[in-house]
Amino acid sequence: MSVPAPDPRAVREASLDELSRLRLPLPPPRFPLVWEPGDEIGLRPTGEIEARAAVLHLILARCFGMPPQAAMSWLLTSHLMEKVTPPEWQFVTGGRGDHRSFVLHHDALFALAWVLGLTKQLDPTLPVDERLVERMPNIAAGETFRHWRSRILAAPQHPAEAAALLDLYYCLDWAYLEVEQAGRGLPGWADANAIGQRRWALEWAVILRGPYHDEPPGWEEVDLST
Repeated sequence: MSVPAPDPRAVREASLDELSRLRLPLPPPRFPLVWEPGDEIGLRPTGEIEARAAVLHLILARCFGMPPQAAMSWLLTSHLMEKVTPPEWQFVTGGRGDHRSFVLHHDALFALAWVLGLTKQLDPTLPVDERLVERMPNIAAGETFRHWRSRILAAPQHPAEAAALLDLYYCLDWAYLEVEQAGRGLPGWADANAIGQRRWALEWAVILRGPYHDEPPGWEEVDLST
């Protein structure tokens, strides 16, 4: 379901106020808005977000020692094979790819959990909620995707709330990279990698509709270059 997007300039002003509160540099005046007046916003279907979260959780389990055969068996039993991207599949089946980049997905998973209403905050100064793993499928115990969905009863965020947080993380991504390049201290636990991962998840989960937006990107197609 799509709803009218809030005023992007008012949302941006709130994002910049938060950057100022955190004593972070502000983006340049012509820094792009995430959406334009008159656009519509929405979230991907809940089942699609849940599937992406479950796959990321499985990827992290592989990062920390889950055997490839067990991982593939769980994906098959949970009917999630088609939700795995080609780079993820290469990692699950043969450990190929950048192990560190997959570990960093912990913060992307945290952001998706927030979108699903499984965690109450996505504060850029705080680390991933240590109870996050309890809210994910218990793969070791054989909990399937279907059973996990019935257990958590997701209550997704309102699209306007998710879009506002996306705008904030869009600005934070720029600011954290500037701070790290300058060698200055950051305002909390998260570094630029963590901020970028959270933004990645929000960019994927929030759907923007309007004359200047393309079709929603696939997970591997999310553009974080700007």
